[in-house]
Amino acid sequence: MNWLKNYVRPKIRSFLGKKRDVPENMWIKDPVSGKMVFYKDVQANFWVMPESGHHLRMPVDARLKMMFDDGEYEEIELPEVPADPLKFADQKRYTDRLKASRGKTGRNDAMVAARGRVQGVETVICVQNFEFMGGSMGMAVGEAFITAARHAIGHKCPFVIFVASGGARMQEGILSLMQMPRTTIAVDELKEAGLPYIVVLTHPTTGGVTASYAMLGDVHLAEPGALIGFAGPRVIEQTIREKLPEGFQRAEYLLEHGMVDMVVPRAEQKETIGRLIRLLTGLPPVEEIAAPAQESEAEAEEAPEASVGEQAVDEDTAPAAPEQDEKP
Repeated sequence: MNWLKNYVRPKIRSFLGKKRDVPENMWIKDPVSGKMVFYKDVQANFWVMPESGHHLRMPVDARLKMMFDDGEYEEIELPEVPADPLKFADQKRYTDRLKASRGKTGRNDAMVAARGRVQGVETVICVQNFEFMGGSMGMAVGEAFITAARHAIGHKCPFVIFVASGGARMQEGILSLMQMPRTTIAVDELKEAGLPYIVVLTHPTTGGVTASYAMLGDVHLAEPGALIGFAGPRVIEQTIREKLPEGFQRAEYLLEHGMVDMVVPRAEQKETIGRLIRLLTGLPPVEEIAAPAQESEAEAEEAPEASVGEQAVDEDTAPAAPEQDEKP
C-alpha cells in the first residue's frame, strides 16, 4: 500500500493546490509517560508535555513570540557566507545537506537573531535551531552570533541566546573551529560595553559551542532535563570504561555542581529573563513600577469621596452668621 501513501495522496494534494494547516500526526507521544497527547495541547503549553513536564524542542518562531512582549519583534539581517568552502562530501555533498535543511526549516542556517522588547526593555535574542543540521556551528552561525552581538552593542541592548547544538560543523573543518575564538571575542566586546549577556542552555548543548559562547554568559539558565557537556556521556563511558552517575551532564546535575545558575521551566523563562535583564541594567522590577501606578489610581478614586466629606464637615463646623438686630 506504500504506493497509495507515497504517490497517490501527494499527487491529489498537488492537484488541489492546498497546503495542510495541521500536522501529519495530530498526537504526540510523551517520551516519559508513553501517553498520547493532543498536538494543540502541547503547542499551547510551550511544547512541554502537560503531565510529565518533559521539554520538547521548541520551534524558533514560537520561542521568539514567547519571549518578546506581545510576540512582536524584528529579525536582524544576517550576512551571507560561502556555502561550501572546502567542497566537502561524505555520503552526500555538503551543498545537498544545506539545501535539504533549508527546505526543512525555511531558514538559511542554524541561528536566528531578532530585536524586540522583553518586559519593556529593548533586547536582542538569538535562537539556535537544532533542526538545521543539529544546530551545528559553522561560519554562518559564527557570523550570525557576531552580527547580533554587535547589533546589541550598537543599540545598547542586553543580549540573550538560546543554545541548542551538537557542536562544530565538521563539513567546514578548521573554518568551523575558528568560530570559537571569534565568538569569544564578540562576548568580550559585549562585556566591555557593559551589556548583560544571558545564556539559556537547551537540549542538547555540546561540543565546540559549549567550549565557547555557551559557557561565557553573565548568567546561565538551563531547561529541565537538558543535556549539557563537551563530549557526550557515551563517549566518556567508552573512554574511561566506567559507568557514569545517574543524571550525569543533565541540567539538574550541573546546577547541583555549580555549572549553571538556575534550571528554569519554559513557562517561567520570560519572567525570569525579564527580571534578570532589569536587574543587570539597573532598572526596577516591573512589579515596583506597577505598584505606584495602582496606588495613584486608588487615590484618584478615593479623592472625590474625601472632598465631599471634607465639605460636609466644613458645613457642620462652620460658624453661624451673626444675627442682625431687628428694627422696631
